[in-house]
Amino acid sequence: MATSVRRTTLTLPTAPLGPENPLPALRLPREVHRVDETTRAALPADMARQTAYEPLRSVLPVRLRDGYGRRREPADLDAVVIENDRLRVTVLPGLGGRVHSLHHKPTGRELLYRNPVVQPADFALNGAWFSGGIEWNIGATGHTTLACAPLHAARVPAPDGGETVRLWEWERLRDLPFQVDLWLPEDSDFLYVGVRIRNPHHRPAPVYWWSNIAVPETEGTRVLAPADAAWHFGYSRTLRHVPVPEWDGADRTYPLRGAYPADYFYDLPEDARPWIASLDEEGHGLVQTSTDLLRGRKLFLWGAGPGGRRWQRWLTEPGTGGYAEIQAGLARTQLEHVPLEAGEEFAWLEAYGPLAADPAAVHGEDWAAARREVESRLESAAPRAAVAAAYAAWRPYADAEPGERLATGSGWGALEVERGGYRLPGTPFDPDTLGEQQEPWRRLLRTGAFPAWEADEPLTDPGCSLVSPPWRDLLEAAPSTAAAEYHLGVAQWHAGDRAQAARSWERSLRWAETPWALRCLAVADTVAGHPARAADRLLRAMDLVLAAAPPPAEVGVGASTAAGAGADGVADAHVDPSAARANGGRPARVPAAATAGAGALDVGGARGAGTPAHAPARAGGGHDAGATGATGATAADARASGVHADRVGAAPGEVGIAPVAPAPPAGFAYPAATEAAEAALGRETVTALLAAGRAGEALTVLGTLRPAVRERGRFRLLTAQALLARGDAAGARAIFDEGFEVADLREGDEALSETWYAIAERLVAGDGGAVTEDVRERARAEHPLPERYEFRMRPA
Repeated sequence: MATSVRRTTLTLPTAPLGPENPLPALRLPREVHRVDETTRAALPADMARQTAYEPLRSVLPVRLRDGYGRRREPADLDAVVIENDRLRVTVLPGLGGRVHSLHHKPTGRELLYRNPVVQPADFALNGAWFSGGIEWNIGATGHTTLACAPLHAARVPAPDGGETVRLWEWERLRDLPFQVDLWLPEDSDFLYVGVRIRNPHHRPAPVYWWSNIAVPETEGTRVLAPADAAWHFGYSRTLRHVPVPEWDGADRTYPLRGAYPADYFYDLPEDARPWIASLDEEGHGLVQTSTDLLRGRKLFLWGAGPGGRRWQRWLTEPGTGGYAEIQAGLARTQLEHVPLEAGEEFAWLEAYGPLAADPAAVHGEDWAAARREVESRLESAAPRAAVAAAYAAWRPYADAEPGERLATGSGWGALEVERGGYRLPGTPFDPDTLGEQQEPWRRLLRTGAFPAWEADEPLTDPGCSLVSPPWRDLLEAAPSTAAAEYHLGVAQWHAGDRAQAARSWERSLRWAETPWALRCLAVADTVAGHPARAADRLLRAMDLVLAAAPPPAEVGVGASTAAGAGADGVADAHVDPSAARANGGRPARVPAAATAGAGALDVGGARGAGTPAHAPARAGGGHDAGATGATGATAADARASGVHADRVGAAPGEVGIAPVAPAPPAGFAYPAATEAAEAALGRETVTALLAAGRAGEALTVLGTLRPAVRERGRFRLLTAQALLARGDAAGARAIFDEGFEVADLREGDEALSETWYAIAERLVAGDGGAVTEDVRERARAEHPLPERYEFRMRPA
């Protein structure tokens, strides 16, 4: 049959992504994929140079995606199917263009690990990621920020007269457009994938690309590549050159023969054909090859240890088999970035298909013979010359204009094209893709002024920030307003100018006190070593967000229902039920005088007529111990005015049982953006209070969060940590014994095990007892870590 392309719907149990985190990601999450200077100095010169080339400062301008949970329900996902007589390829353009399935029809084999669910977990650079299929990782070391984002997709003519499915987007970390062309020739057993990354700018750009293929994993699975050595990288952050296949007493080409998660970057000889294969005990499986530009090949394994197994179960449904990842990239390792010169492009062709080889040779002790067997079978199935010819045939079609649109991505590419006037044949970023998030920036581009925040706009989201030099220049020239100064500060921070960023945020506060500028200054305080001031700013920011939350009567629940809500769920005598009812079913905490004017978010404009007396000038200001917004956000001022009277003025440990926000009325639900703002700020506030040694105040903040936030696993963990810090190890242990799940637990994060053992040590040592080595050993022996909290990815 001729190759066909059709739309369809795939129904899978899915945990919704939830809203974006409204707080700009000013700092990178704790990054596990880095090496220190000592390790770098011992690397080959080219590798050392590329590991040090343009590391990320943050994931800005991309927003974090951490609002997902673990409750999965059937969801209809838009899919595109490409099919011929031999293969059926299922693509999910709305989820990063993930190839969900590669089904070989003659044998009935699924060549990929096909996850039966979509369960986000915190593995992408910006959070949400899910396992399975083939993903296209672009941007920087790690899983792409586009892992759960929609891509543009359309039909495009194929070199053989059929149709290609083109995926494309604007990658925002490096400001580079890219495309992925999926071409399945008639009667072919191999899917061809043409990739192109373009640099339309007048400066070199760092490029990262790894095609990541999840493959089924069993005891008999072996991964083969044309190499006798590899660079091993584990979660202890060491990079070492090791032999292949045997190293440290085991054959590391069998994924389940390792104990811990690890990367093996194969060291391919310069003249070797690049390929990698995963074959089962019968010699059947998937092979991937490419043209020579894509030189890197990698095996990622979870290992057979308890942490790796727990992560595998975490990412899917019980009873699903495990998987490993085989990958192909532009550099030798994923710790490197490759420069792409101004006005140039990288382009290559990949091929994915089935492979059957002699199992005796594949699994024999002679590694060279095993490789020769696979390479011989690959040459028969997809000759190297044929792949090169397919690449040459595809190249003229890379500029072909798309036909029928199959899916729509973001509007950020259209905004950048409008600003830069770029000509990008084959990847149109049409104006009709522009949306609400881009509109303020489009107005800045067209008028020179960034739109002021509306006076009646809820304090739930400051809008997306842009940070590249052209946008920073436009913000510098724009009239000063609370919104313009806030976004300018974010761009300056990203550029490394922290002092100017703090001054911009201070000017923003002088125009109008908002939680967003307060929070950014809190981050600056933390980085500068002022934890107490950071905590005070975050407390004030929390008050502003909570005070702005609409009461139930404003979002669809009658006033009479709201008025009766305060009596239910109030777990502490310190809470005034009448105040709770007036505050939409939560304890009142902020004096009215403290939030006066909070609704007037932005009265700024061009300086001159109508400019308030306290209007800031960009030439002055400073970020010092007394720097504050117009209403006074220092601890001393807050205490003097009564702000946070139950928290800021309390010594650590003074606060008793935290006031607990009651459950909302039946049928009431807060807007998602309101809940996202409260969760994001609540997490940072509690963390800052704990860092400042103010556990009692942290517990108070936790108690005033709405139930939907407070009951999340992340906040159950924070509660346990706060109780432990206050000396209540038994109370902290009770939370663990009750059980919880931290949906947004980050790859490599050991907070669960660390907190568990810290509690155990305190229980063994007793009140006031010293935690000695003997106590630590007893704690681990008497209080073993439960399997549900075992996520460690390195030796304990």
